[in-house]
Amino acid sequence: MMCLPTSPPALRTCLGLGLFVLLCLGIGQALEKKVVKSKVGEKVSLPCCHEIPSSESLRKYRVYWQKNITDVVLAYSEGNMLPQHERYQNRTEMDPRNLTLWISPVEILDNGSYQCVVQRNSVLVCSESVILFVTADFSKPNITAEVSADSCKLTEMVITCSSHGGFPKPRISGALNNMSMEWNASWVSESSFSPYNVTGKMVLNVTKDVTITCSVEYSGFATSTSLLLTKTNNCVVPPVSPPYNVITASIIIVITFILAVTLAARYLPRHVCSHCCKRQDSVEEGVKEHTKAPKRSKVTAETSSV
Repeated sequence: MMCLPTSPPALRTCLGLGLFVLLCLGIGQALEKKVVKSKVGEKVSLPCCHEIPSSESLRKYRVYWQKNITDVVLAYSEGNMLPQHERYQNRTEMDPRNLTLWISPVEILDNGSYQCVVQRNSVLVCSESVILFVTADFSKPNITAEVSADSCKLTEMVITCSSHGGFPKPRISGALNNMSMEWNASWVSESSFSPYNVTGKMVLNVTKDVTITCSVEYSGFATSTSLLLTKTNNCVVPPVSPPYNVITASIIIVITFILAVTLAARYLPRHVCSHCCKRQDSVEEGVKEHTKAPKRSKVTAETSSV
């Protein structure tokens, strides 16, 4: 809908609306903060809200770079550097024209909001805030699998994924054969501005060979590792031990057989020997009788002749 300035009151109304819109836009831009991202160990630049013309020098200005409004990161007054917080000594510098702040090397504690305040002849020229997001790379995740139970149907495994030394607090995710899965995650850190160690655990019932992936995500970055999980059991049924009563009966049978063999070996030869001896005696007696018979005949003959 357009305002048509057909009369002075209408014109004033349109001008008032226009000024209100411009004011809202100006406030929105003022509230919008710039965001800069950097990694630990890198060199980062934070932009300021003013650039000194080539016809002027830093000596006509006061420039304050401060963090959280309390810590002086770097400041100049009439061209001279002012005392700064000890954490930033020998790690900061500023461009004398566009007043960009350089920090190197970046540390995790540098994470936070910074403000650039510029004055000329004690008059405020501009003030602008910049948010620095610092990240530290996590180590490549390490995946381990420990078999907790095994059977012909499945292998139960306890899977552990761990990564350390990163910042900020990460998110750990996973996939099983490209299907998403959730980890039971835990984090360890000395403080909110210290490196994090993350560990994820889960219990899986593996019925066939599968591939598991663990990913650690932090501030737009990610690192991941995959591991092939192999079902360990080949369903080889171990031999079943016979029942106790079967074992006992088998032992009794074996002992009985051994006793029988022992007795047979001890008494059977005597019986055979005695049987052989009797048979031999009878044979010898028969031979003797047969030998004596002719003599008897001879005697009888002689007697008859007499």
